[in-house]
Amino acid sequence: MNVLIQRMETRILGGILQLVRFGWEQAMSCLFPVVIFASLALTQVIPLPFLPRYDWLLLICLGMQWWMLRSGLETKDELKVITLFHIIGLALEIFKVQMGSWAYPEEGFFKILGVPLYSGFMYASVASYLCQAWRRLDIQLIKWPPFLLVVPLAAAIYLNFFTHHFWIDVRWWLSGLVIIVFWKSWVSYKVGEERYRMPIALSFILIGFFIWVAENIATFFGAWQYPNQTDVWSLVHLSKISSWLLLVIVSFLIVATLKLVKGKDAGA
Repeated sequence: MNVLIQRMETRILGGILQLVRFGWEQAMSCLFPVVIFASLALTQVIPLPFLPRYDWLLLICLGMQWWMLRSGLETKDELKVITLFHIIGLALEIFKVQMGSWAYPEEGFFKILGVPLYSGFMYASVASYLCQAWRRLDIQLIKWPPFLLVVPLAAAIYLNFFTHHFWIDVRWWLSGLVIIVFWKSWVSYKVGEERYRMPIALSFILIGFFIWVAENIATFFGAWQYPNQTDVWSLVHLSKISSWLLLVIVSFLIVATLKLVKGKDAGA
């Protein structure tokens, strides 16, 4: 009996240790998003001189990006991926603001059609997290679908963010396609010396949910403003989880495709 209890205690302690290790690696992967959230909070409480708040946020994001590259926390290849996400995110932001989906009510010198340039870094921070986690957790893909399925699916999901304003919203059809295409796909990751895996669709859902939580924090600190938050802040509608879920899928598919292409080039 004592031996059994000792084994159970050992397994429990080992599980707790692995959870702490996993949490630490996740926290280190989230450095860029954490800096953005901290900056949003501090600039709302502490007024900064000379420049509007949005412009200070842009300078902070640029400084953080430079430091991560200079310190070796991000590679030049990862910077290329992050820059791509900045452009994709900024294009989406400009369109959505013009359509009245949300707004950036504060002043700023570095704004394009009502969208401050720092907003692209919020999308870039998602890419930064994916790249960091990919390296730190030694991500491997199991039964990844062919590019001929992945690339059109990612493009269709991204385009639907634009076209649903003029045509029908096909996000649920696209979500169904995601389940079909990735039904047999798994993501494998390493914590310490142990390797685990989970269905890739589950990883999409988890990341999408936590981004929705982050979105609530960001809107609370005035990163942007939905129409229902004009007079007083309120919780972002749960339906936004589906939007973030699809955006996470696009992000993951782009990063995964580029990682796989890079891996093939390195192997060759």
